[in-house]
Amino acid sequence: MTDPQIKLPDNVETIKLGEKTVYLVGTAHVSKESVEDVRATVAAVNPDAICVELCQARYKSMVQRDNWKKMNLFKVIKERKTLFLLIQLIMTAFYKRLGKKLGAEPGAEMLEGVKLAESTDAQLVLADRDIEITLKRVWGYMSFFTKMNLLAHLILSIFGSEEIDAETIEKMKMSDQLETIMEEFTQTFPEIKKRLIVERDIYLAQKIRSAPGNTIVAVVGAAHVPGIKLHIDHEESLDEITQLPPKSILPKIIKVAIPLTILIFLYMGFRKGGIEHSAGDLAIWIFVNGALSALGAAIALGHPLTVIASFVAAPITSGNPWVASGFVSGLVQTWIKKPTVEDFEDLPQAITTTKGFWKNPVTRILLVVMMASFGSVIGTIISGIWIGARAV
Repeated sequence: MTDPQIKLPDNVETIKLGEKTVYLVGTAHVSKESVEDVRATVAAVNPDAICVELCQARYKSMVQRDNWKKMNLFKVIKERKTLFLLIQLIMTAFYKRLGKKLGAEPGAEMLEGVKLAESTDAQLVLADRDIEITLKRVWGYMSFFTKMNLLAHLILSIFGSEEIDAETIEKMKMSDQLETIMEEFTQTFPEIKKRLIVERDIYLAQKIRSAPGNTIVAVVGAAHVPGIKLHIDHEESLDEITQLPPKSILPKIIKVAIPLTILIFLYMGFRKGGIEHSAGDLAIWIFVNGALSALGAAIALGHPLTVIASFVAAPITSGNPWVASGFVSGLVQTWIKKPTVEDFEDLPQAITTTKGFWKNPVTRILLVVMMASFGSVIGTIISGIWIGARAV
């Protein structure tokens, strides 16, 4: 039990683990009150360790505000991290807009925990799972159509209104950041919620449980508190939930199946209508696939040469449409419109508005990659069905 002489905020749960006492501060991620709760709890209990719901990458992005300047876009595109980076930027943009509405800096309660650890000599523990592992586990266990749904959702979120209504603000006061951003998917697909929320509850619980010292303050989103309480009183292995999902064989199958299927359709068309029919099929493949990929690059405000490169690359590279077309488009856009230091410096401000997101050369490259790839996927599906229908 808590010492009756210690007065704690209402949002603090006290958990006894043998000789250890954990003070679980359930916070809203955009709330001035949550910052005060963290400050009051640390002052009241003088902890040996302060755990915060951050991983190393998110911690660095918070404390090293100029870290964007060091981004290597060629490397991001080459290592196929464009989508994950874009998701993080969209999340950041949403929270910055929400923070402006509430007059609070997103993640301020986590930063307060970090600062208090430094000023009180408490051990700082970054208790959350790496965001890249989380996103890759979510993505890796999605079906193809769920991935398409997610991409469409992301694109619409960029086009969406910059206004945030009162209902959303109230919901955000008690929601987890990642869960809120992907609310539609966590409700429709329970497996996604498992990777996004439940696994992180386990991870957070074990990191807090193993924190050094006997008095621990843990600063976590309010949505995680019930899950942490469920898992913190016993030791659990983190091996399974920190593994990247196994590489799917589907991309390799697609890489072979799409060209093979198109060749079969072209042959069937030749048997049906001769060389003229096959030429028509080939034209459909080139122009539909190329045009939709080029349209995606154009919507992202890609350079004219980037749009042309998308048109040329898509029909050739559609054996692996998730990567190849956007990969080519992104590299061309980066080569032609290489972002300056000023563009990277402007990035934190640019992503707070839809116009800025579209105009900043850094985010524009990411949008080009995603939307050219998305257009290529749609073009591959449409042209494949069209050619197949003509062949039968």
